[in-house]
Amino acid sequence: MVQETHEIHEHEGLEEYALVLDYLASGKSFSVKPEPLVQLVGETKFTLLEAVPKVSDIKVRERVYIGKGDRDKIALIKSRIMYNDLTQVAKNELPGAIVDIIKQNEAKFVGIFNTASSLNIRMHSLELLPGVGKKHLAAILKAREEKDFSSFKDISERVSLLQDPIKLLTERVIAELKGDSRFYMLTRPYGREMR
Repeated sequence: MVQETHEIHEHEGLEEYALVLDYLASGKSFSVKPEPLVQLVGETKFTLLEAVPKVSDIKVRERVYIGKGDRDKIALIKSRIMYNDLTQVAKNELPGAIVDIIKQNEAKFVGIFNTASSLNIRMHSLELLPGVGKKHLAAILKAREEKDFSSFKDISERVSLLQDPIKLLTERVIAELKGDSRFYMLTRPYGREMR
């Protein structure tokens, strides 16, 4: 089931801005009615979208407004898409775009390390991050008990075993977008109602 972005309401994480992953000047090759298309990743919940641009000078990794009201570069959001619907160019650009979004919203993502809690009696939500096992988890929880993390640099310095937190978050987002996950901590699962 394809979900239009207008179904996603403000309090549920409406995507206001997105980064361009690919620009297809004549749309998809199998399209009956060829029209320019852009593939986008939203900044709030990493929603993958396909849209019709208003202009032809859209650049890959450009930040565009896709919210309600006047949009300068995007005419119409066509649909929400899945990871496998992305072009190869879009798939190649996705990790870098996710890193850009995470760095631009550092406080939000550092906050995850400060506030994440248990999923159930056996698993903590931080263990969803690739490479975070019981030892890493114990080190993160001990460090945040002393005081909240203030930045990615702070996390790396105070949790010596942990590799690059931005890389861990990026890998997690991609795994969730591919649909390889039972739990979704950073994205909105494709095909679920927006409740």
